[in-house]
Amino acid sequence: MNESENFLSLVERWLRNHRELGLKEVYLSPRGVESLLSLTARKSKTISLEKRGQKEKPRSPFLIAEGFSLEELPRGQKGLDLIRKELGNCTRCRLSQGRTHLVFGEGNPEAELMFVGEGPGREEDLQGVPFVGRAGQLLTKIIEAMGMKRGDVYIANVVKCRPPDNRAPLPDEIATCIPFLIKQIAVIRPKVIVALGKIAAQALLNTTEPITKLRGRFHLLGDILVMPTFHPAYLLRNPAMKRYVWEDMKLVRKEIDKIRVPS
Repeated sequence: MNESENFLSLVERWLRNHRELGLKEVYLSPRGVESLLSLTARKSKTISLEKRGQKEKPRSPFLIAEGFSLEELPRGQKGLDLIRKELGNCTRCRLSQGRTHLVFGEGNPEAELMFVGEGPGREEDLQGVPFVGRAGQLLTKIIEAMGMKRGDVYIANVVKCRPPDNRAPLPDEIATCIPFLIKQIAVIRPKVIVALGKIAAQALLNTTEPITKLRGRFHLLGDILVMPTFHPAYLLRNPAMKRYVWEDMKLVRKEIDKIRVPS
């Protein structure tokens, strides 16, 4: 299989995963569509895509899906248990070869607020729990500063296994693992997702925009608000950036308060 065929196979799998998950809309830039069309023209089998004009704008440049709730999966813990069972002792990509534990996710199965990171680090791999190392301890402090407890939110990652040497997950690894994250989102149904760092933000929002341009405002994943912000590990190396994250979290807190119904 040559490079073009390998790329097309990856795209076809990505689109198939979205269709099976009930995702009804995928946004691609005009340049991305043209690249796909030029590749598919070399094969007898083509991918059906609606070509968007240069002047046409989608409702949101970061909208990748409409109404992606999954009717066949129950909400909350029961749904998460089914997803975990489906994931099993996953060997779907190369990351499984070096892991100690698969890191599924942790927290309130019906949380209004969800945090999504890039992938497990060393401590997470050893314990099988997301965000328990130094970056995780900082994340816990951020959550508490928002007036919440760690147990009030749900925490997960784009990939469930630690990349070797803590490198960034590769595109095919993300494409293989993200359907399980989408399913988690669908059964938890949070009102707001905080995307921690570039990898999480770009994977959820299907964009290549840098985190510096994405953070500070809400984007849409279906009808869920997504707030990209800097990863806690980045803050450990750059403490001066904490104030930007706090500005982002104040917007998140304000949105959560807005949607809560007084008891």
